[in-house]
Amino acid sequence: MPARTSVASFNPGVEMVLTRTTATGERRPAVKRLVWKTVTEDLTRLAMLKRGEVDIAYSLRGPLGEEVRRTPGLKLMPTVIAGTQWFNFGPLQWDPKSPWHDRRVRLAAALAFDKNAINQAETLGYSSRAARSSRPPSNTPWRSRPIRTIRRRPRSSWPRPAIPTASTPASTPCDASYSTVAEAIGNYLGAVGIRTKLRPMERAAFLGAWKDKKITGLLQAGAGGLGNAATRVQNYFVRDGVYTWGGYPDIDDLFIQQARELDPKRREMLLHQIQRLAHERVMHAPLWELGFLNAIGPRVEESGLGLIALHPYSAPYEDLRVK
Repeated sequence: MPARTSVASFNPGVEMVLTRTTATGERRPAVKRLVWKTVTEDLTRLAMLKRGEVDIAYSLRGPLGEEVRRTPGLKLMPTVIAGTQWFNFGPLQWDPKSPWHDRRVRLAAALAFDKNAINQAETLGYSSRAARSSRPPSNTPWRSRPIRTIRRRPRSSWPRPAIPTASTPASTPCDASYSTVAEAIGNYLGAVGIRTKLRPMERAAFLGAWKDKKITGLLQAGAGGLGNAATRVQNYFVRDGVYTWGGYPDIDDLFIQQARELDPKRREMLLHQIQRLAHERVMHAPLWELGFLNAIGPRVEESGLGLIALHPYSAPYEDLRVK
């Protein structure tokens, strides 16, 4: 198919400009010139949108999303995307000497933070509650059905575990873009005696430290990879996963079985079994499937937001239109 756009200019980390070519194809872009700007500060993105300097602004959470709602001419465009987020117990889950090795401690942490309240505060209620947030997004192939949240056991059969308190709070790295989310979780954990100290990191540095196993404690985690359920299972559930410090032999074995399985129904069953075991063992403390809050200005007729399932940004570019 003939090219329909070309790169007119590219300034890494600043902006990229695409222009429509004279070539024809099935769907010729309606917009002649598209400019992508890198603006790291969310307040600045909103200000530029309000001044008409940009037509679409991404990731305006919490009070900024409310400001969009109150501003005449602007429109909030939330989409639930492939991004899932959860509180990760890091290497401590696999250390027999750590309190986090105790499933009851992990369960206490998973039940401690109010997911609905964080959802309302950060994403205005648009995020989707996930019983196991490191699992694949809701319409991913072979993602298991939702599992009822594990309930607290009666006190008579659930002796109080050793809550991991310390004079020095545990360092908790996170992607700086979502530091307010991690701070909210940390506040809820502090209320039940689990002290954490937030350490925001630039995204590339955070992911690099996580992948290289340089994080030694807890962390606020998230994932946005596409694919089927096996993609997430491989990265976050098995012993040799890119972002794991340990695993369970039965889950590792089930993953190998599903990778060799040619029958789709049988493979689906194996992947469902893995997800159920991970949930029952509280391998993660889930938060949500992220409701990504974008906004558009008055010139936009078709933003492209939400046209592709689970995609957070404007697309396809051929569909974008301005008034």
